[in-house]
Amino acid sequence: MKIHRDLTDFHAQNPVLTIGTFDGVHLGHRKIIAALKGRARAMNGESVIFTFDPHPRKVVSPNEENLRLLTTLEEKIALFEESGIDHLIVYPFTLEFSQLNYEAFVENVLVNQIHTRFLVVGYDHKFGKNRQGDFEFLQECAKRFDFQVEKMDVLLMNEANISSTKIREAIQHGDFNVANSFLGYPFSLHGTVVEGQQLGRQIQYPTANIQASDPDKIIPGHGVYAVKVNVRRKTYLGMLNIGSRPTVNINADHRSIEVHLLDFDADIYGDPIEIIFFQKLRDEQKFGSLEVLKAQLDQDRIATLGFFNGSIVD
Repeated sequence: MKIHRDLTDFHAQNPVLTIGTFDGVHLGHRKIIAALKGRARAMNGESVIFTFDPHPRKVVSPNEENLRLLTTLEEKIALFEESGIDHLIVYPFTLEFSQLNYEAFVENVLVNQIHTRFLVVGYDHKFGKNRQGDFEFLQECAKRFDFQVEKMDVLLMNEANISSTKIREAIQHGDFNVANSFLGYPFSLHGTVVEGQQLGRQIQYPTANIQASDPDKIIPGHGVYAVKVNVRRKTYLGMLNIGSRPTVNINADHRSIEVHLLDFDADIYGDPIEIIFFQKLRDEQKFGSLEVLKAQLDQDRIATLGFFNGSIVD
């Protein structure tokens, strides 16, 4: 996959293109990507994804504080590459670009610079100033500029349409049965291990405190989770707590993230770490003593081991 940060030297044979933010690169997006690749093969062409950096909402609404993304740009790039497309255009989204009307975008960018031969869009595609670029408008542009356009139907799972919004809601509620099934892969969070209060060491449950790598990345809701942890090129089972410490925490929504790695004992301060979420075990609780907390953590450990053996143990 070739990555293009601008269109200066872009060249593709019979480009078959799709446009969007593709947050999560979920199964609905992958349906579009599969159609994109199929059309490219049929036309002896090359598949092209056109996306943006930064996210358009960060530019159009810079004071908005509730933007939470399923994937960072680096994660999206990795998922696109895994999908097997030929070209990824990461176009710089600016305030000036946001004011461009859709017809000018189609003519100046899609036609004159990319030489698009076929455009594939999602069922809810709207783009450009005032979101005027819907499918009907695209059909008119296609006739005028001599390319083809196709709209993909919504992808349903268990009679529910898959969308980034629904996945974000599921993650906030700790429902990873829904979130991971809609994504098509387990949700993960990248970060760095930072120093914490070290209270866990007093009860034989030391935790690694995590600072998320991207402040816009969504963090699951409060609770205790069964997770897998990638650190130092190895994977460990873990039990993770997400809570709230607003005066000291700098993660999104001021949520503290602490993970205990099972069968692991090493100093990993400063190390990069990846947390992969599989199951919410329980809600966050306040305990009257460290002894009561330790007893609950013993149960959480049993539940975590039980989940990864195929079932949750009561």
